[in-house]
Amino acid sequence: MGCKKKISICIEIQNLVKKFKDVKAVNGISLNIKEGELFGLLGPNGAGKTTLIRMLTTTLTPSSGDAKINKFSIKTQKNEIVKLIGVCPQDNVFYNELTAEENVIFVAQMHGIPLQESKERTNAMLQKLGIAGKKRWAKKFSGGMKKRLNLVMSLIHEPKILFLDEPTAGLDPQARRIVWDFIRELKGKGNTILLLTHDMLEADALSDHIAIIDNGEIIANGTPAELKDEHGGENVLEISFYKEADVAIMKNQLKELSFVQNWKEFGERTLLIPFKGGMKNYLKILQKMSEKIIDVENMKFRQNSLEDVFLNLTGRRLRD
Repeated sequence: MGCKKKISICIEIQNLVKKFKDVKAVNGISLNIKEGELFGLLGPNGAGKTTLIRMLTTTLTPSSGDAKINKFSIKTQKNEIVKLIGVCPQDNVFYNELTAEENVIFVAQMHGIPLQESKERTNAMLQKLGIAGKKRWAKKFSGGMKKRLNLVMSLIHEPKILFLDEPTAGLDPQARRIVWDFIRELKGKGNTILLLTHDMLEADALSDHIAIIDNGEIIANGTPAELKDEHGGENVLEISFYKEADVAIMKNQLKELSFVQNWKEFGERTLLIPFKGGMKNYLKILQKMSEKIIDVENMKFRQNSLEDVFLNLTGRRLRD
């Protein structure tokens, strides 16, 4: 059972607040997540993402506000919500002295899936994530294998609404790609997915829609393309200067370029300059710089990214 076909909003979050003593870990968040959407919630560690997902999955009671999962309230209809969802938590949860197959089959049977069907589903999912046939105890797995096992355990009952909290944290690039392909396949089957991550590349690659959260609040909301268009330019030039005085000189030079609408100071000697117009305008910036500044410590030119969006909104990098 998933979201009913006649409704377009699968998860409706209404002014949700969670306080721990005097600290608001989640401070009045409101969001709508559509049926079949992969919604990325992006933010640094400690931003409130995990607190939010714990409330939505009914393991933590809100201080105020409410949220509805397929029209069921997280405050008053927890038993109905538990039937609908699958949760892959940030911290791995499994039985150390069982194999991968034994762990997954155990969870499948907890959900009432017949033994033979449990075995078939388990083998298929473990194969897809590259951990089938491992006979040793799960506690002896690598960190990446443990993370993938946890993902299979959370999805073996084929829920239609999924909460994935940092599903690729600590994975090597190859394992991360395997998990990305698996998540895309789930979305292709019509699953509604809330993906919590602080990996900008992951959010950009997978999400239909993204909300950026910082200090317990939503600071931006839109598709990846909309966020990059609204909060940055098509390109970004990052310049680190040897002398702090050169930063002020460069800022004065930039004021003469109409295609540069804003810039951000990062630290004492670095400027991040979003701009439109590609290589042609990049060369114009270099020309302006060379008129007054002899040398720079470092310079990078790239397409605008979600990292730049976050930096533009907060004045700091995501992982700071």
